[in-house]
Amino acid sequence: MITAEGLTKRFADKTAVDDVSFTVQPGRVTGFLGPNGAGKSTTMRMIVGLDRPTAGRTTVNGAEYGRHRAPLTEVGVLLDAKAVHTGRTARSHLRAMAATHGIPNSRVDEVIDITGIGSVAGKRAGKFSLGMGQRLGIAAALLGDPHTLILDEPVNGLDPEGVRWVRQFVRHAASEGRTVLLSSHLMSEMAQTADHVIVLGRGKVLADADLGDLVRAWTTLGVRVRSPRAAELAAAIAGPAVEIVTTSPETLDVVGVPAARIGDLAAERGIPIHELTPTTGSLEDAYLALTGESVEYHSKEIA
Repeated sequence: MITAEGLTKRFADKTAVDDVSFTVQPGRVTGFLGPNGAGKSTTMRMIVGLDRPTAGRTTVNGAEYGRHRAPLTEVGVLLDAKAVHTGRTARSHLRAMAATHGIPNSRVDEVIDITGIGSVAGKRAGKFSLGMGQRLGIAAALLGDPHTLILDEPVNGLDPEGVRWVRQFVRHAASEGRTVLLSSHLMSEMAQTADHVIVLGRGKVLADADLGDLVRAWTTLGVRVRSPRAAELAAAIAGPAVEIVTTSPETLDVVGVPAARIGDLAAERGIPIHELTPTTGSLEDAYLALTGESVEYHSKEIA
């Protein structure tokens, strides 16, 4: 379990993390989301003692990270895949880390096999691609077989097979009762992976909820309708509080009218219906609605 209580971090006159409190429970994957500059990385660094809080505290498995006698066996961390001696081979890097905790070389071989870097384990880490560097970083996080995993953008640079492997791996880890805190900017991937979501914006907690509850709370329910007389049906259901988007000559996305009412109107007019499906928004829709006022860096709209 990971806890943060009133966590605050200031850098000169900038407050990067502002009175943040949350609990990351074991047995599920918790997604850690937020725009660039929201304070996610700073928060994760404070959890593992790399930054000192200005106020508040964090604990991992009941104790502050620095008080664990063998932290690699408590917490596996991937914050920066490039944090490796570039002149060492992957195997040498992992063996050096393992030696600090008395972890046998057999475990090094195990994590090399788990992460699929066996073919490059004898090569210098400085020559690794971004994806191979990520796999090496995950291998390092797994060395101590920890109960808690903190992974910052672990799928960055991975190919589709690697992305799927990370998804399956973290879900399996959670199924074993481990605590998993996972940061990513890939909303579609997070939607398939996370059970619970914590969202930061400008250093504050904007949401702390199960993924499904978050999506329902921050998106609009609608109905997808398919009919060979879609234009006629659109005219029948139009109204001041109704939003209709024509996505194809035969398909409408409707907000503001329940599916049953659409079906009744179609039946009254003899309009055939080939599809009438309730729809919900996506995690990306919910995230954008939630963080719209908290984005620090805005891109220019493309005409």
